[in-house]
This record gives sequence, structure tokens and C-alpha cells, in this order.
Amino acid sequence: MSASRYTRTATYKPMTPDVPQVTSAMGRSNQLASLMQRLQMSQACLEAVRVFLPPAMAPYVKAGPVDDEGWTLLAANAAVSAKLRQLQPRLIEVLAKKGLKVNAIRVRVQTGR
Repeated sequence: MSASRYTRTATYKPMTPDVPQVTSAMGRSNQLASLMQRLQMSQACLEAVRVFLPPAMAPYVKAGPVDDEGWTLLAANAAVSAKLRQLQPRLIEVLAKKGLKVNAIRVRVQTGR
């Protein structure tokens, strides 16, 4: 008996319906739309300040959450965190000039990863 005799080709259709794109789903929900706006704000803040970070340090800084109290920058280690704390007044100034209203900048060392 040959193996080809038992080989079947079948086409399967997915059991789940088409899932809407995340961005369109987020636009339909007030809570999700608010989350999307905060994510976009956080990324805009990071892009605005990234040019003022020392080039060797920039890859070790990530955008964190934005809330009513301020914006969080995530540092890869304690040394980057210390330098970001020194730069906080300048970074707040840069954000204000770009029209990005942030009350304060918090710096946290990112743990885990």
C-alpha cells in the first residue's frame, strides 16, 4: 500500500467569525478609545523627548503609561533611571513646547524582561 492512497487534501474554514481590527474595535468603545488616546499620547511624548536623550541611552528608554498625574518613562536599569531624573526638568520643558501637556514625569526601572 502506498502512502499517497491515504493522503487527503481538505480545505478547512475557520470556526471563528472575522475579528474586527483592534483599532476599529477601540474606536467603538469609549473606554478602549480612551486607552488608545493615552497610548498615542505616551508614544508622542517619547518621540518628542527622544531627540534630547543622549544617543547611547535612547534605546534603553521606553514609554510608560500616561494618566492624570503625569507620564511614566521606563528605564532599562538604575543608571539610565538616574540620568532621566537629571533630565526631567528639560524633558518637561520640551513636552510643553511641543504642546504635550504633562503634569510630571515619573521614572521607573523596568523589571522583568
